[in-house]
Amino acid sequence: MLAAAAVFFYAVPKKPPADEMARARRPVSAAQGEEYRSRVVKVIDGDTVRLANGETVRYIGIDTPETRIKKNGRFAKDPQPFSREATEYNRALVDGKAMTLRFDVEKRDKYGRLLAYCFVDGVHVNAKMVEGGYACTFIIPPNVKHADEFIALQRAARAQKRGMWGAFDTIAAGAARDYINQVRRVQGQVLNTGSSSRAVFLNFGYDHAADFTVTIYRNALRYFRGQGIDPLSYYRYKTIAVSGRIRSRGGPEIIVSTPAEIEVIQ
Repeated sequence: MLAAAAVFFYAVPKKPPADEMARARRPVSAAQGEEYRSRVVKVIDGDTVRLANGETVRYIGIDTPETRIKKNGRFAKDPQPFSREATEYNRALVDGKAMTLRFDVEKRDKYGRLLAYCFVDGVHVNAKMVEGGYACTFIIPPNVKHADEFIALQRAARAQKRGMWGAFDTIAAGAARDYINQVRRVQGQVLNTGSSSRAVFLNFGYDHAADFTVTIYRNALRYFRGQGIDPLSYYRYKTIAVSGRIRSRGGPEIIVSTPAEIEVIQ
């Protein structure tokens, strides 16, 4: 019964438009190789910039509060808490400067943006955003080269209440529905677990249309199994905390990909 509910809760997303798919298939040129440089001409938000060569770059492994939210199939300007601060911090780091891009396994997302670890004046920008508390981790396999580093930096930033971690309190899982699209640390007890063909779900309630869920996609389960963890049994009835942007898939959720992103409280 749980599995059936999870399938209903997690509908298959719509296929991207043809122009988005074409951009996503565009290869990184041979001249660019595994690393190349270009100048930043526009800072779009805390984790996205545009380069002088026309490419849009999304920083790998991190997520910052959104400045635009998708509503009725279109993106509209709707700055979320701490989005302006994250954008301005990113601007101070990179705007108008030469940026070196280094790639991981997947080099583009479905929107055709380059996915990269970005360096300016010898500073790893992705890491700096997390270190300052202006970004949270958002690990998407197979791009996991710096996952452990980012997770450690986030723990330190939260412990020292830097950036948004000093501005935001931990919220209870039952309140997560009030914070859709916002970055928060959420804590509560896993009451049951379930799975579908696509993911494993740690459920903090029994109403999948309203209650908070931690989602682990199947392509990330190897990181749990590598540590001897079966999420379906290991986290059941435990009190845990997770940090990230709260998304809505019927009910509120945070996506995680590694055990290190889940804090076991008791």
